[in-house]
Amino acid sequence: MPKNVTQKLIDDHLTGGDPIPGKLIQLRIDQTLTQDATGTLVMLALEAMEIGQSQADVSVQYVDHNLIQEDHKNPDDHLFLQSAARRFGLWYSRPGNGVSHPLHMRFFGKPGATLLGSDSHTPAAGSLGMLAMGAGGLDVAMAMAGEPYAVRMPEIWGVRLVGDLPDWVSAKDVILEMLRRHGVDGGRGRVIEYHGPGLANLSAMDRHVLANMGTELGATSTVFPADEAVRNFLVDNGREGDFKEIVADPGATYDVEDEINLNTLEPLVAKPSSPGNVVPVSEVAGESIYQAYLGSSANPGFRDFAVPAAMVRAYGGVIPTGVSFDVNPASRVVLEQLATSGALLDLLDAGARLHQAGCNGCIGMGQAPATGRNSLRTVPRNFPGRSGTLEDSVFLCSPETATASALNGRITDPRALGIEPVKPEAVPKVKIDGKMFQPPLAVEEAGRVELVKGPNIMAIPDFEALPDELELSVLLKVGDDVSTDEILPAGAEVLPYRSNIAAIAEFVYSGVDPDYVVAAKRSKEQDQGHAIVGGKNYGQGSSREHAALAPRFLGLRVVLAQGFARIHQQNLINFGVVPLRFADSADADKIQPGEQLVLSGLNNAVANDERVSLQVRNGDSQEQRNVEALIDLTGREREVLQAGGLTNWCRAVGPCRD
Repeated sequence: MPKNVTQKLIDDHLTGGDPIPGKLIQLRIDQTLTQDATGTLVMLALEAMEIGQSQADVSVQYVDHNLIQEDHKNPDDHLFLQSAARRFGLWYSRPGNGVSHPLHMRFFGKPGATLLGSDSHTPAAGSLGMLAMGAGGLDVAMAMAGEPYAVRMPEIWGVRLVGDLPDWVSAKDVILEMLRRHGVDGGRGRVIEYHGPGLANLSAMDRHVLANMGTELGATSTVFPADEAVRNFLVDNGREGDFKEIVADPGATYDVEDEINLNTLEPLVAKPSSPGNVVPVSEVAGESIYQAYLGSSANPGFRDFAVPAAMVRAYGGVIPTGVSFDVNPASRVVLEQLATSGALLDLLDAGARLHQAGCNGCIGMGQAPATGRNSLRTVPRNFPGRSGTLEDSVFLCSPETATASALNGRITDPRALGIEPVKPEAVPKVKIDGKMFQPPLAVEEAGRVELVKGPNIMAIPDFEALPDELELSVLLKVGDDVSTDEILPAGAEVLPYRSNIAAIAEFVYSGVDPDYVVAAKRSKEQDQGHAIVGGKNYGQGSSREHAALAPRFLGLRVVLAQGFARIHQQNLINFGVVPLRFADSADADKIQPGEQLVLSGLNNAVANDERVSLQVRNGDSQEQRNVEALIDLTGREREVLQAGGLTNWCRAVGPCRD
């Protein structure tokens, strides 16, 4: 049977299960990626589970999210992560080296390999012909322990690209077109595989843009072939020896098929406050802006800065007063390339504000827009409040659209800027030596390393096993597409507490319901847990497992929703929170905050059943009624839930026992 690229990658790493869509499979993991916003929990989990050195071929710890050092918390975490990398056998990427995804692609990405990362945009590495997936930190810790990664076999969604991109249209517009067509959950349960003649003029870094933001479609991963474009990328980075051609066989088919004619695309923009809220730029042209922002893991390549530099040079003049033109080099290598080419001077001469290489404003670490003003950003997501401004107005767009708008002081279709189309110059040669990485230690030396813990670094809380009876107050009810940014905000105020669960729990749902934490604490003091009722696609967005762990610390035991985002559902399970789906979506309207959910015989239900009956009690009316819910779990997930979470399960029966 002819095979597509995804099937080849899965077959090469399959250690268990049948690769039939919806069935559980187990995959050998070759590489792991952790970053500082999630990596501290990974390292604390490795310590708690008494796991030694990473068993993966390559494991890398990046510091890219929490770079602001306004007090001791972030720098203390940097030192902790450095010591943990030495202790557990990881490469360590120093602060200022850049964003994890383009760095991993440049220095470690390898066609044919699997990569599991504690960051939802890990699939960016699929641009090199890898199978790369985001996951919660505990799952990454298990992969580092040598355990295969269990996931339901996805459908493979073949997207055929034909034609060539028109002037002023770039890779960001291609993924925005996918989001315009299919929304933020169109890729759930799927791997997107791009193929077709339209790939010929898409570089490896162009493909990175599409693979990165496949996450915003809810996709398990995004895959490209390892072809001549990938070979060229590896040659440019001194790693031609890592190239292996991986292309679809002639006649290969896909479970789902789509086609995009690149010739027909136009500049697009995702309006506030969802990556799926996509319209042509021309539809919103003329609206005034406060900020235009270049960079992030979604547009990290040299061309994503060199094209704007050529635009400002051709246009002339200075960015209008009142517009902040923020330039965020995604890596130190790109910064050196921009400096060498002269593009950096063009940007600075136009009035750009240069920031250090890292995630920065994409994760709400500085660069927040002014109240009530529009911000155009080349970042991957624009969930409410993610920028750091509570009532923000963030648009997602290409570097061309962001720059045209900065030059004009209002949202501008780059085709209407009045200058000739520009092309990026050749990428200048700079020394790519990895000097900002600290390599792993030898095993004997690593075993003697002591973890460096500042006063804000606390152990992961212990949780009890699943009880057989639960009576829970419904403390909160939310709608569809609630993101992990809404469950637990990012930003400079919150994320520095990522190693202190008791402290970070104070911010759970703070932008949605300021009373939630108080009510949860009150319920916990009364030895009663609580439940949350959600809509479709609950927990979309970041892989941030704090969005599961912090509510669990406050007493969350059950989330009853119409559907879950893949990574967040797994994170809930990993911390002993039962994810239940309404058997009948109409029942979601019938449960209100303040009511009680009663579950009996829960251990047997979690261990064996596919359905569970919940009794709903209304304290005011004394009404009692039953609601049917689905328990859609794998065998190991059932064991993990009964144990009270993955750490407990590992100590009892997993690799921690070896």
